[in-house]
Amino acid sequence: MWDGRATAYAASFARLCAHPVGALLDAAGVTAGTYVLDTGTGTGTAAVAARARGARVRAVDADAGMVAAARGRGIDARVAVLPGLPFPDGEFDAVVGNFVVNHVGRPRAALAELRRVLRPGGRLAVTLWAGGGQAGMELLGRACEAAGAVPPAYLPRLDPAEDFPRTPEGLAGLLTDAGLAAAEGGTLHWEHRAGVEEWWGGAAAGIATIGRVVTSQTPKTVALIRREYDRLAAGVTDGDGLLTLPHTALLGHGTA
Repeated sequence: MWDGRATAYAASFARLCAHPVGALLDAAGVTAGTYVLDTGTGTGTAAVAARARGARVRAVDADAGMVAAARGRGIDARVAVLPGLPFPDGEFDAVVGNFVVNHVGRPRAALAELRRVLRPGGRLAVTLWAGGGQAGMELLGRACEAAGAVPPAYLPRLDPAEDFPRTPEGLAGLLTDAGLAAAEGGTLHWEHRAGVEEWWGGAAAGIATIGRVVTSQTPKTVALIRREYDRLAAGVTDGDGLLTLPHTALLGHGTA
């Protein structure tokens, strides 16, 4: 899903996903001197923010293009795919994952692996999208529906046995099941403002599930999706020509 899309991601959805980074690092207790692992680093946003706090940072991502982008920002990053991390037990003071749990097929195994590389007393913090619609993806989804787009059969689906409630309580329970103590979950709300072309660019480049839906269509259907997107976007565009898109994320944390 992410192969070859690091540049397009950085130019579109990356700003949206960057919003919770400060709260994520706070929840993990990342300060000067903390040895922290950023999992699913993407283009390195959380890793760079941790380094700015004076932390010692390492990072991993499943996609080589994302790893290259993070390395280009001076981050010690390498390719690794959850639930397998190339680090010994108890290696890190803190582990963070910004919108990673929602992209793995085995969230419990992934979180147990993140806990494994934490030292006793170390802190883990993760974010993921809350249940219910997110305005930005809803906008693109409504455009696809209005254009008659049919989602491809090969889209990844989470096994129901691996699913969990996308609520603060559901995330806290998931962390507890993974062996974290004093696990807590909460919500973050914000309005993301983006240009109409910027927001469309992520989907048009095939990023995330909605992007796979868009790029799997015929050229005629893609043109219809774009027409419907422009029509719908006009209703949520402010006086500066920017989309105003409310979003809600879950933030969970616990201690090894």
